Amino acid sequence: MGRGRARTAAVGVVGLLALAGGGCGASSHPNGPRPQAPTRVSVTIAPGAVSVQPGRIGVGPDRSQQIPQNQNHAQPPIHTDAPLNVVFVTSNQTRGDSKLEIRGPKDSTSAPVYANSPGTFQVNLPAGNYTISAAGIPGATAGRLVVGRYRASSENDVLLP
Repeated sequence: MGRGRARTAAVGVVGLLALAGGGCGASSHPNGPRPQAPTRVSVTIAPGAVSVQPGRIGVGPDRSQQIPQNQNHAQPPIHTDAPLNVVFVTSNQTRGDSKLEIRGPKDSTSAPVYANSPGTFQVNLPAGNYTISAAGIPGATAGRLVVGRYRASSENDVLLP
């Protein structure tokens, strides 16, 4: 009888050690910088011109990305040549449908932005100088956008994925 209990206890101890050892993961978890939150650019399509605000992005810390509780803390920079994720928030204030055309180091065209309506368009842009125009709006002066190499981690911004 004593041997049966000893054997059961030994099996139980080995089982517990196996479970405890199996639950251990890597002792270090490297956390790279979180990607930058998308940068928003407002584009207004008017009959005479395409207006782009701000005209320069990715050139330094962007205060508008910090939530109020972190506004006085520096954004940690990301050392990368990755393109900047840009969301164009567009307002077409003309009577005709149009498409946003981005020309520069990377060319891109948006889906239709309908007359007197808003629209959004997201694209990853590498650093460089861009011309933003509206297809189908003859005579509208193109807007300019400069994308710099600065990227900031979003680790100081809470409530971001």
